[in-house]
Amino acid sequence: MKKWLSPTRILVLGFLIVIMIGAILLRLPMSHEPGINVSFVDALFTATSAVCVTGLVVVDTATTYSTTGEIIILALIQIGGLGFVTFATLFTILLGRRVSMRERLLLSEAYNQPSMQGIVHLLLMVLYTTLIFEFLGFLLYAIRFVADWGWAKGLYYAMFHSISAFNNAGFDLFGDIGKFSSFTHYVNDPLVNLTATGLIIFGGLGFLVLMELYNYRQTKRLSLHTKLVLLVTGLLIIVGTFVILAIEWTNPKTLGQLPWYGKILASYFQAVSPRTAGINTINLADMYPASLFFTIILMFIGASPGSTGGGIKTTTFIAIILAAWSLTRGHEDVVIFKRRIAYKQVYKALTVVVMAIVLVMVVTMLITILEHTDILTAMYETTSAFGTVGLTMGLTPTLSTPGKILIMITMFAGRLGPLTVGLALARRGQPPSYKYPEEKPIIG
Repeated sequence: MKKWLSPTRILVLGFLIVIMIGAILLRLPMSHEPGINVSFVDALFTATSAVCVTGLVVVDTATTYSTTGEIIILALIQIGGLGFVTFATLFTILLGRRVSMRERLLLSEAYNQPSMQGIVHLLLMVLYTTLIFEFLGFLLYAIRFVADWGWAKGLYYAMFHSISAFNNAGFDLFGDIGKFSSFTHYVNDPLVNLTATGLIIFGGLGFLVLMELYNYRQTKRLSLHTKLVLLVTGLLIIVGTFVILAIEWTNPKTLGQLPWYGKILASYFQAVSPRTAGINTINLADMYPASLFFTIILMFIGASPGSTGGGIKTTTFIAIILAAWSLTRGHEDVVIFKRRIAYKQVYKALTVVVMAIVLVMVVTMLITILEHTDILTAMYETTSAFGTVGLTMGLTPTLSTPGKILIMITMFAGRLGPLTVGLALARRGQPPSYKYPEEKPIIG
């Protein structure tokens, strides 16, 4: 049994157990507003969305769940963002027990670390970093929310949305409050916009990148991983802002009605949010098809490895782009920043991309059939689920039970990564001790 429970399988089972516990808790009457009943499938969907830090919902969070239910969702978001292994190990440390070798192995798997050396120190740094960013976000949000909602509700909203934003979860409490829809009420508010996007960006960079940046004063060195993450993240945000700004500038239902500074702020927000955050300041259903398709691309790429986000990840994306660029130039090696990317890493990136494309294509096709919707809407919801983004064009709340199950599976695969799920399900054997003769089929 122990041999069967590899670190990868333990990670998958752990997430499944947390989701099931969350679904049971959200099904209890204490988790709902008076007079509201939530089916087990809807509770399971909400728990899956929270643990997978997605934010897609089939029932409105603010009007369906009680304060107790919202706190449960918040706890699931925190566990899902940091990983259940992190919380289990932290509990072990608080009890004064020594962290076992198996727990260290699980942590190294969870954080994609090649070595177990210093893994407990890394866990503590992840926890401290999370608390610092969430507290800063809480303070900044509180400035605006307390003024709008009063002390009690304002501080509660500040806490909820700070944790949700840093964990790239996409849950909000504004869905059905009067004229509010997500953060649309704050579309022209620099404080709320910059606080939200700051939390999203730092949460999506990955804890290893954050720690390298913090230690840069002493080390004066950044790894290739950190350089690639910063490069791709910056480019996607800048390009995304300009593309959305250019397409939506005259759209009377989105940017057209905003002042010039509001157009820039909204475009920037909509470029950052698809990086797995799932909150929006303009009505997504009113965006032009070109903007929606571009958003799908951003959602598919997602955040960075070791972060709270999903998608194929920024480093996977840049590795494939660099490999294609090197091949077109006749170079065998993939080189950037005077460093060569290992062939196995490029091969792994290609595997992740292919598996992700197949998953999104199959689920999109099935959603189109089951829900009788157009291909763009189905692809948008599916990619949002895979990238653990949480943005929606309005299809998710109307999903049938089979559609909900498909989206739940997609969220789960997107959070853990299609390769991780594939490795957990596959029966792995020893590599063969021989090689077949090589041939070169015609490619392209």
